[in-house]
Amino acid sequence: MIARNAALFAVLLLCLCAQAQQKLSGQRAYTFTKQFVEGSGPRWLGSPGHTKAENILRKHFAPEKAKGHFGEDAFTVNTSLGTFVMRNFIAKYPGKKDGIIVIATHYETNIWLRDTGFVGANDGGATTGLLMELGTYLRTHPPQGYSIWLLFDDGEESMQRQWNDNEALYGTRHAAARWSADGTLNKIKAFIVTDMIGDKDLNLNLDDNSTPWLRDILRQAAKNTGHSGSVFKRPIAVVDDHIPFKERGVPVLDMIDLDYGQPSFSHPEGWHHTPQDTMDKVSAHSLQISADLLLETIHLIDKR
Repeated sequence: MIARNAALFAVLLLCLCAQAQQKLSGQRAYTFTKQFVEGSGPRWLGSPGHTKAENILRKHFAPEKAKGHFGEDAFTVNTSLGTFVMRNFIAKYPGKKDGIIVIATHYETNIWLRDTGFVGANDGGATTGLLMELGTYLRTHPPQGYSIWLLFDDGEESMQRQWNDNEALYGTRHAAARWSADGTLNKIKAFIVTDMIGDKDLNLNLDDNSTPWLRDILRQAAKNTGHSGSVFKRPIAVVDDHIPFKERGVPVLDMIDLDYGQPSFSHPEGWHHTPQDTMDKVSAHSLQISADLLLETIHLIDKR
């Protein structure tokens, strides 16, 4: 009986270990975020930090590139601030079902904050770290449902001091147009944006511009993972990288928390777009919640 119980315990332990290995790691996502933010610094278009950020992504996804599953898409844009070469990065993980789930984040920082030392730890940094962790995970846990593409898009931030729809979202506008032209767009089952979801006081907004059934899936994912208290505290219509895909009929979801820090007279958006958006505001625990929500959302889309 003792030997049998020991054997059962060993089997149970192996199962528990296997389950633990299935999870994304918020701590690793935090480490990747720290490496990315501190390794690049301010990374506005045309800056040395922007080049450093690109090289960090190239190095991290070298295993995918060796398999032909990582690529770059450079494009030139004329803006009110001049002409810029922007660059999207795409890591691809083939699945078993016909279709693609795209997970996106922007990686650059706001050019209007270039003289402030703004590093965008939560704004662009945390979700870049999260997707680097997701890519690491998918190397050893290939998608069992739809293929997963990770899109690191450039030029999300507005080239005007105040937001201007015509001078922002360059990377996703370019990707949506290109994928529409080559037929990829018809294969996309969901386009999910991750943005500003690493802060310590995490609560994802209920985005009115997201597709209703994908909002429902995120709500169910929160329930399934025990994170219902971290979603949908405040409804808001967000203009973000999902809009170019929504306009072309693709189901979209924006996983975003715009409530970042305490608003003040001088900073009505809290720490958003201020030099205070630094690594001490980012939480491995919040990144774990976001990772759990993201992975469960993918699983629920696969099962739909």
